[in-house]
Amino acid sequence: MGLVTALVGFASSFAVVLAGLRAAGATPDQAASGLAVLCIVQALGMLWLTWRHRTPLTLAWSTPGAALLASQGAVDGGWTAAIGAFMLVGVLIVATGLIRPLARLIGLIPPAIAQAMLAGILLPLCLAPFTALTGQPWLVGALIVVWLVMQRLAPRWATPLAFGLALVTMVVTTATDGGVPFAAPSLAWTTPSLTWGAMLGLAIPLYVVTMASQNVPGAAVLKAAGYEAPWKETMLVTGVGTIAGAGFGGHAVNLAAITAALPASPESHPDPRRRWIATATAGWAYLGIAAIAATLTALVEAAPAGLLEAVAGLALLGTFASSVSGSFADPSDRLPAAVTLLLAASGVAIAGIGSAFWALLIGLGLRRMLTIRPRSTPTASASGNVHSVTSQRQ
Repeated sequence: MGLVTALVGFASSFAVVLAGLRAAGATPDQAASGLAVLCIVQALGMLWLTWRHRTPLTLAWSTPGAALLASQGAVDGGWTAAIGAFMLVGVLIVATGLIRPLARLIGLIPPAIAQAMLAGILLPLCLAPFTALTGQPWLVGALIVVWLVMQRLAPRWATPLAFGLALVTMVVTTATDGGVPFAAPSLAWTTPSLTWGAMLGLAIPLYVVTMASQNVPGAAVLKAAGYEAPWKETMLVTGVGTIAGAGFGGHAVNLAAITAALPASPESHPDPRRRWIATATAGWAYLGIAAIAATLTALVEAAPAGLLEAVAGLALLGTFASSVSGSFADPSDRLPAAVTLLLAASGVAIAGIGSAFWALLIGLGLRRMLTIRPRSTPTASASGNVHSVTSQRQ
């Protein structure tokens, strides 16, 4: 189960991570470094937490955060400013573990607005498999068919199998063009900087989606399985890990939400006290996967145009559907949620700050404006009283 957890977690979203890092301005080597360091950091975090608590505390990279990078594109200040934003996210996660009111503040963001922002971030990526059909109809069409068939037969393996087909295509393509580009694993350091555009347009939205879409649901998944996540220590471990990995290109590490259910389930082990072994195994597996991150990145770079984006879009379709459903579940929140979703999907940047920040800010403001009930004026109240007294006399 630990090996399955690592394989599903990696194969189902690593394309999203590479797409996000490249969109943020990373070179192929820097993107490979970011993918590798994310594997290493979450692996070390899992090994530490499982050894300390003997519970299946599974960690992951922030897939919604990577989708945010892919949809927002380069920020003011370029790749070095993106690195600074990643570090700031780590600082905020640490602060969330140390300052309880900050965690409660995240909890005060209405779920409909948070889900709408995430849905808007995901929308352009989820369109990619279908827009790519015009350039690669047979190849992308085959990926979509395989994904749909596996959704019927074994949904958990739909994205990994689609990725496997894409990987075979990459290998065949590069082999015919001069050989598979094997690359030695390496970590590339980037000295960070920070701009207002990167801080407001990337760091704040990345922190919000990581907390609202990963850490909070991840703790809930563990609780549903009968485990209590040590909130303070988990935030410290993932926050410090994010800070440590940021300079090498890692955007954010957090509690796993979807894959967390695998090692915590009875299929992992009948005895709940032994299920932590699956998470520890996943940690060791991620250390092994980190060694091939550079080769995978080189294969992706040599792949036919649109292939990576198609795999990433298919991987995010389920999350997009859930986000849209959550956004419009409450009729009273539908208008602000719709504005939030569309603004986040627009990709518009104002004053160098990306659309995700403005979507969250305007969505919250609109919801507040629509839910405040107007107070009756004293004159109207007095007039009403006079009218009432007159009616009674008549």
